[in-house]
Amino acid sequence: MQISRLFLFTCCLLSISGAAFAEPVPPSPTTAGITLNLWPDGKMPGPKNPKPESQMPDKGDQVTRIINVGTPTLTVYQAPATTPAPAMIISPGGGYGGLAYNKEGTEIAAWLNSLGITGIVLKYRVPGRDGAFQDIQRAVRLARLHAKEWNIDPAKLGIIGFSAGGHLSARLSTNYESSAYPAIDDADQLSCRPDYVVLVYPAYLEVDGKLAPEIKVSTNIPPTLIIHTEDDHAFVQGSKLYHAALDEAKVVNEFQLFPTGGHGYGLRSNKDVKVWPDRCADWLHKLGILK
Repeated sequence: MQISRLFLFTCCLLSISGAAFAEPVPPSPTTAGITLNLWPDGKMPGPKNPKPESQMPDKGDQVTRIINVGTPTLTVYQAPATTPAPAMIISPGGGYGGLAYNKEGTEIAAWLNSLGITGIVLKYRVPGRDGAFQDIQRAVRLARLHAKEWNIDPAKLGIIGFSAGGHLSARLSTNYESSAYPAIDDADQLSCRPDYVVLVYPAYLEVDGKLAPEIKVSTNIPPTLIIHTEDDHAFVQGSKLYHAALDEAKVVNEFQLFPTGGHGYGLRSNKDVKVWPDRCADWLHKLGILK
């Protein structure tokens, strides 16, 4: 039976509640590097939210929920490295209506730093999908433009997305060849193709039993790791369909499917899926991103 769009949206918003974790909240990075706006003043394409950005009231679960993002940004958390480090752009989830900014953003950056990877948290426009897609394309280009300044390896620039951010990341990795906006400056002359992709409980990949039409599978998709659980009943089918499509296209990919964990756990699970960060690190070693 088809699950209504309203139900799916509600699932993603509820996923940022963090109610299912019993372990201590992972630390956030102690220091942040540069925070920069994605777009020059007055040149942002697409929709702009007229409402002021705000943070939702705390629900006692230690989740920072940001809504009405009209000025998207990147915040760089640099890995301690003397040579250019791998980097990942982090796309938090929240049903395209908000962002679980710490649980699926800054906490992920801290974990990536522990691996020697620079974490770059993307605060993309919400609500809505079109502006968010323009934002993630621009984010990858800006990271490549600033690679030397940020001490990152532009050939080891990946993305990691959670829930709606996972859908956004999958959409980018299958739609990078055409730009979603007219070129503005030198950054837009650079490729927005990520070098590798990690999707953690991605949402919205399935529509009416088929792969969502905006996910356009080809042989040129970057190596992809998918993390999901069988008990994420609203969204696991989309990951299964995407994995099968990647296999058929002979795209390098790995699907880590766990029995339990639900949806929206970030690094905060005590279920079977709690080992996903270790599996992800192993995969990055196999790819040669980590040594």
